[in-house]
Amino acid sequence: MLTLQRTAADGASAGTGLDDPDKKDIAMRLVSSAENSSLDWKAQYKYIEDIGDGRGYTAGIIGFCSGTSDMPALLELYTKRDPGNVLTAYLPALLSVDGTDSHQGLDPGFPSAWRSAAKTAAFRKAQRDERDRVYFDPAVERAMKDGVGTLGQFVYYDAMVMHGPGTDALSFGGIRKRALKHADSPADGGDETTYLHTFLDARVWAMKQEAAHSDVSRVETAQRVFLDAGNLDLDTPLKWKVYGDSYQIV
Repeated sequence: MLTLQRTAADGASAGTGLDDPDKKDIAMRLVSSAENSSLDWKAQYKYIEDIGDGRGYTAGIIGFCSGTSDMPALLELYTKRDPGNVLTAYLPALLSVDGTDSHQGLDPGFPSAWRSAAKTAAFRKAQRDERDRVYFDPAVERAMKDGVGTLGQFVYYDAMVMHGPGTDALSFGGIRKRALKHADSPADGGDETTYLHTFLDARVWAMKQEAAHSDVSRVETAQRVFLDAGNLDLDTPLKWKVYGDSYQIV
């Protein structure tokens, strides 16, 4: 079992939502347990592999994909800030393969170039900034408008990370729309726990539509566990399982 021990030196959570630094760090560790089988999300800047999910290379702290728009956008930002970086030469190929699982123009050098770039503070900051712009900030903002607390904000964030921020049935927007057909959000007078269970049900449905996401343990043995415990503030200690592995933050 992997364990993160929080000490008094870490400080107490001072905020009321996922954007509080302590809570945000917990969110990153929870996502990392599912994406990288590790609580150490800061060790994932250099991560890159093709996991066979039809999205090409998956890489970095949030699983940027060569087959989706987030990795090209990340490299565009990084190149704008540092035009001479080792990944700039791969940007045309990334734009070309966007929407596919092709490695054309990327192999054999792209993975090693990614790992080399990950040693620089500029690329690590670019990864954090794009994570926040594309996934974290929109998820937290939408969740707050829907009237859900810290756990609900994480539920939204994790769904946006896995499914993308789009509006089709299998993206975050479609999942939220499906949930709202069956339960009112707290902002519309609904019960928060009931609404979040309904959202998780909608997400499980979406996950089961894709073979690569058919293991729903990151919902059922993690987020659903916190919800069943009434832990709407995502307070520690937390214990959960993902893909059969056990984790805890105490």
